Amino acid sequence: MHRRQFMVASGLGFAGMTFGSPTPAVSAPLAQTPPGRKSAKSTILFFLCGGASHMDLWDLKPEAPLEYRGPFQPIQTSAPGVRLSEHLPMLAKQAHHLALVNSVGGTVNTNDHHAGYYYNLTGHVPDQSFVTKGNNRTPQPDDWPYMGSVVASRRPAHPNLPNAVSLPHMPSRAPYTRPGQFAARLGVEHDPMYIHGTREEPLKLRGPALSLEGGITADRLTDRISLLEQLDTARRQFDDFASISAMNQHQERALSLLMSAQSTSAFDVQQESPATLDRYGKTINGMSLLVARRLVEVGVPFVTVFWKGDLNKLGKKCKSAGSWDTHGNNFQCLKEDLLPEFDRAYSALIEDLADRGLIDDTLVLVTSEMGRKPKIGDPRSGGKTGAGRDHWTHCLTDVLAGGGIQGGQTYGASDKRGEFPHEKPVTPADITHTVYHAMGIHDLTAYDKLGRLYFLLEKSKPLTELF
Repeated sequence: MHRRQFMVASGLGFAGMTFGSPTPAVSAPLAQTPPGRKSAKSTILFFLCGGASHMDLWDLKPEAPLEYRGPFQPIQTSAPGVRLSEHLPMLAKQAHHLALVNSVGGTVNTNDHHAGYYYNLTGHVPDQSFVTKGNNRTPQPDDWPYMGSVVASRRPAHPNLPNAVSLPHMPSRAPYTRPGQFAARLGVEHDPMYIHGTREEPLKLRGPALSLEGGITADRLTDRISLLEQLDTARRQFDDFASISAMNQHQERALSLLMSAQSTSAFDVQQESPATLDRYGKTINGMSLLVARRLVEVGVPFVTVFWKGDLNKLGKKCKSAGSWDTHGNNFQCLKEDLLPEFDRAYSALIEDLADRGLIDDTLVLVTSEMGRKPKIGDPRSGGKTGAGRDHWTHCLTDVLAGGGIQGGQTYGASDKRGEFPHEKPVTPADITHTVYHAMGIHDLTAYDKLGRLYFLLEKSKPLTELF
């Protein structure tokens, strides 16, 4: 376990111990869970790091000019109301579970990754600091909280596992940690636990007790004195944020998490059958979704899978960091690399949840920090000849399934070229609010440490038509 993970496990996470300043406002009327519909117990967020092309996965425009539509064609699916890319054949068989929201307007002031992460993970528009600092705009203690941390804070503590888990990495490569993925002003005790995995050894995702580093063994952690010694450095560094009493409160929580048999077992995908492993695909993203299923199966309220790219294989080919940021060779990278892995893994998750009777209790959200520019050609890869798609935060598609969502539908529409929302426009704040609504979280008020009221979301509404 890296020191960052250890501090999160012990309640000494990245974002500090203070709440942000309140923002007085009039909150929207609370949308209650309708009688007869139960709330979801868990959410799985599958975040396609880099900015996945809405035009080539979900919102194809076969009638648009060639320089917009590209070569991919839509195909029939198991639901008349849903069209998908021809390169998602396995997911097409699960489309009756899916609700596509093709009208998400996620415009941010930088049209770039940091701000896109923040908006789509918190539901809050990035402030001017994202413009002035760019990729140097690091996460701050008074940021708005990650939606997973809000859910975690509104659920009773899981007896053996964190209420929020993120895997298989913390985006992005140091020092460019993406804002929006932490509890921030809500309090570090609600930060997610990070579990790390590698593309080289995807079956070796492990719980924290099996991945301790620096000579720390499980036996040593059973000794409270040893545990205090391991935390001593963290205590000195975080004195500005945390009181000693708060630290002591979370040390026992850390020990419980690290030593729990259930916390280690939930991450051991090798307990699954060979057929299940093959169905998900023995890749780091496939195995991470399988772990997500195992975690919700044992009652973890919020699990995030951040797509892990392959820089060595795709960095040069796609003019990217190896994920969905396809500045070059967009169509080749999607067809040959990204979509086959995504199609297998995501369709397996949906099918598996349905087969196990978990899908009504589990909301699954697929999103990204942005879409891709509808007009083909990115100056970073030679313009039209590079066949790339540039950043485009102005329109993207989010996909929801389970958790009471009525599958087999498409909500809203972009314009004829996929550039901007056209029918039923929504924002990332509305999507975030929809997650809370599905989870039965309707009171979005919170208090800072001085007891002053503020609202976790404003000017948003849940998409109740999806249920």
